[in-house]
Amino acid sequence: MKKKVAVLMGGMSTEREVSLNSGRAVLNALDRDKYEVHEIILNNKMDVINKMPEGIEFAFLMLHGKYGEDGTIQAILESMDIPYSGCGPLTSAMCMDKNITKKMLRDSGVPTANWTIAKSIEDIDYDKIEKMGYPVFIKPNSGGSSVATFKVERKEDVEAAVKAGLEVDDVVMIEEYLPGDEYTSFVLDGEIYPTIKISSTTGFFDYEAKYSTGANAAKEEIVYLGDELQEQINKASKTVWDIFYCRAYVRVDFILSNGKFYVLELNTLPGMTTTSLIPRSANAKGLSYSELVDKIMETSVK
Repeated sequence: MKKKVAVLMGGMSTEREVSLNSGRAVLNALDRDKYEVHEIILNNKMDVINKMPEGIEFAFLMLHGKYGEDGTIQAILESMDIPYSGCGPLTSAMCMDKNITKKMLRDSGVPTANWTIAKSIEDIDYDKIEKMGYPVFIKPNSGGSSVATFKVERKEDVEAAVKAGLEVDDVVMIEEYLPGDEYTSFVLDGEIYPTIKISSTTGFFDYEAKYSTGANAAKEEIVYLGDELQEQINKASKTVWDIFYCRAYVRVDFILSNGKFYVLELNTLPGMTTTSLIPRSANAKGLSYSELVDKIMETSVK
């Protein structure tokens, strides 16, 4: 008998379109000989309950941002006794909150850029920003896909960037700029997959660079960094996996600055579009897209 699988996508966050693209890719990859597949597009918080067919045995989550990646949907599915892909509610909530993530990284001795947060224009701590030095990155504390993320070069532009961030989130992070190259590390069931280097034509890995296939698309390549650096990024990835109690899979984003890796953030439900990073990393290890989807499902219920 075929296993009844629901693919959940859409949602109410600023990353809805990315979620829909990821969800459709997963839908197309699921083997119809093995699975009875149901597409569920979420438009509000009640849809996960109201649209869920009877007898669903597994929910494949392709949701990003608030409600999808912050532990909420995970907790609801646990209350419905439906197994699902990815990390649990607590891990998801911690990793969605960049401020909490960075506090845990710092307390565990994992390098991360300096930062401060602001909950309003009046809350901006210009003294801390001056200590970090310009430029700084200003972004929503709980956002993803680099939506409403700005590289701010001078004090006069801080307020406008914070105001834009507060339009999509209640808290804005102001983070030290570290010059260097971005890398991402895919961890599947505790195993480190090939590293990807990201070179953006727009100066940093913003929304357009992440999802464009045109002239502004980022250059992404599988790399081996040499023994010392590769060991450094692999060790940091495994440490992060352990301290956040990750399950099934996670993507860890880094910047290599002055010979040292700094963790930027964790993605507990990373994108799975045709241009996304983790399918490329998996493919470099000999895992096809369909095999990756199966592996995520298997490791989510171990």
